[in-house]
Amino acid sequence: MDYSQKDIPLEIHHGEILSFENGQTLRFESNGEAKDLFFGDEWSPTIQLFPACDYSFENAGDNYKATALFEDGLKVEKI
Repeated sequence: MDYSQKDIPLEIHHGEILSFENGQTLRFESNGEAKDLFFGDEWSPTIQLFPACDYSFENAGDNYKATALFEDGLKVEKI
């Protein structure tokens, strides 16, 4: 399933994509306990998170936080 920036805050799961209004995308893949975050069309993850860890990023002047969940999930919220 794909989501848009308008869906934030949301929880995405393995293989799902979040698309921002400026065309940037965030893809999430579960790699065992690790959670891989990919921005754009990258083949290598931008960052690998473990459950309860988070990563803050900027997109088009707005700040967001992605938090790895213990189950197969990634919470994305605007901060």
